[in-house]
Amino acid sequence: MADQTQPWAERTVEVPPQPGVGVPTQRDAFRPGVASVGQRRTPRTEQFPTLDQDPVDWSGSSAPRRPMSWHLAQLRRGGEWSAAGGLFAFVCWGIWAISGRGNLAAPLLTFVLSLLTAVGLFALARLLGRLIWERQLGRVRRTARGAHLVTALFLVGVGVAYLRQTEWVMTAWSWVTGR
Repeated sequence: MADQTQPWAERTVEVPPQPGVGVPTQRDAFRPGVASVGQRRTPRTEQFPTLDQDPVDWSGSSAPRRPMSWHLAQLRRGGEWSAAGGLFAFVCWGIWAISGRGNLAAPLLTFVLSLLTAVGLFALARLLGRLIWERQLGRVRRTARGAHLVTALFLVGVGVAYLRQTEWVMTAWSWVTGR
């Protein structure tokens, strides 16, 4: 056993040689202490046979295809804008729907249609961004913040429209502004 008075980092344990376990055979003319910098290796593509015809790239771009998870992460960036606009529209819709004191089926349908319109506006903003920002200007979009901001502005406008249709809110607004 090692001397216990030595620091732990300096202690060594000697292992007796075991039968059947040896040093594995080395590959590629390995020499200890010498780096294999600059030695030519065959690329992996040369190890496999090539096809007679090259696959056709119908997308028209030379950029590599990205996985779906990358695209979804790109769409999520800026989503807090749409979420805030949606929350504002929902609260304003709730005030309008409760003030109507009637059946909530028709107000619920109008809110769902408003949300579907917001989704369509988001898709249109993404399409215009792709056509203008990427194709015409040659830039790379890393987020969807612009489309989320446009959608949030639309949803805030929808919320304000709901509040303008609520009589007691407009009465209170007139009293505050003095009109």
